[in-house]
Amino acid sequence: MTAKTNWERFFDAHAPNYEENVFTKNTMAEVDFLLEVLDLPAGGSVLDIGCGTGRHAVELAKRGYKVTGVDLSAAMLARGAAAAKAAQVQIDWVHADATAFALPAKYDAAVCLCEGAFGLLGEGDDSIEQPLSILGNVSRCLKPQAKVVFTVLNGVAMLRRYQNADVAAGSFDPLGLVESSAMPPQAGLAAIAVRERGFVPTELRLLFRLAGLAVLGIWGGTAGNWGRRPLDLDEMEIMVVARKTGEPK
Repeated sequence: MTAKTNWERFFDAHAPNYEENVFTKNTMAEVDFLLEVLDLPAGGSVLDIGCGTGRHAVELAKRGYKVTGVDLSAAMLARGAAAAKAAQVQIDWVHADATAFALPAKYDAAVCLCEGAFGLLGEGDDSIEQPLSILGNVSRCLKPQAKVVFTVLNGVAMLRRYQNADVAAGSFDPLGLVESSAMPPQAGLAAIAVRERGFVPTELRLLFRLAGLAVLGIWGGTAGNWGRRPLDLDEMEIMVVARKTGEPK
């Protein structure tokens, strides 16, 4: 059996407490916004990458959409399956790394929200190849002209926040826009070393284009403050809305 990555270990241990995070409290409004921008047909299909405990997946299913949730963490998926059962909805759950999955179905839309996968780097992951692999996998699962919504960490805010001393200490790599830290998945547990990647709008346009996805909008995407609005330089997240126009290169 393949050894678990640090992120898999982190989320398996964090699963019981995930819904306590402040950014999980706006699910209804977030799904309203997703439906506004995705142009889904009634009963359409949605691929949720890095679905976690399934808070968006379950709400979409409750509104009549066919949802597939993909996540690295079996413990997070188990929580999602329990939530779906309680809500009496059917969701297809897939335990897989977002950089290395393939599905036979073609979807009407895809989402990857709250850093569910995109930019969560494994110990040996390349800061370009990891996000590009995820985008390519998502693109191959989409119907022509299908839309996607991603929220990703804001690299502009990282550059404004970190200092040269952080670079010297190894906690921030300005060349890859990568933060390195050690976080306990919950109180009382040992910290786990993780790496997170930020992005700037120009490279997001290029990465999405290489995956056959034309960017329609780049907006402020911080949880609890989604909207068709300009990016605040210091906010946590960027939202990317794109449409499938080709195939991954």
